[in-house]
Amino acid sequence: MTDISQLRKSYERAELSEDASHADPLQQFAKWLQEAIAGQLPEPNAMTLATVGSDMRPSTRVVLIKGYDERGICWYTNYESRKGQQLAGNPYAALQFHWVELERVVRIEGRVVKTSTEESDAYFATRPLDSRIGAWASPQSQPISGRSVLVANAAKYSAQFMLNPPRPPHWGGYRLVPDRWEFWQGRKSRLHDRLRYSLVNGAWVRDRLAP
Repeated sequence: MTDISQLRKSYERAELSEDASHADPLQQFAKWLQEAIAGQLPEPNAMTLATVGSDMRPSTRVVLIKGYDERGICWYTNYESRKGQQLAGNPYAALQFHWVELERVVRIEGRVVKTSTEESDAYFATRPLDSRIGAWASPQSQPISGRSVLVANAAKYSAQFMLNPPRPPHWGGYRLVPDRWEFWQGRKSRLHDRLRYSLVNGAWVRDRLAP
């Protein structure tokens, strides 16, 4: 058996200084995301979403960012899923991007709101047909007897909607409105760079955290 306690890596690719980083965390995020995309990293748009339910137990899953601007970070999903139910009861969440090849992590925290009907409709219309049918076919997070249930549901809704499935009423977008960002750059000897941005009286305040 491999001794995983001895697995380690020295991080030496880059640094993150106050002088070289943006005063606006959204601009810093955009820079790092574009570098991850340009570097052809696998799934650079994948982010871990953490929510907490009424039982106070946190849960995480990987979702895909579908947009970002001064309003926040956007993704789309089933509103009746576990994460949807947890967000309905506790509208605060955290996101994390881990770009392993660049030795970088971005953490984002804030309040979550649903996107508008118009935004959800517009994005749904851009999805491949199979994905639009899949949104109808999968009762996300609910127990099912087997994969045959999904296959049968997909066939049912394909026959019903043909080439124009509408957006399901239980499916749409969320937007996390950040009040805290953290940018982590791996450094040698575990002396990593961590810059935190906190929203204070409507303005972003940046400070450095010990690694």
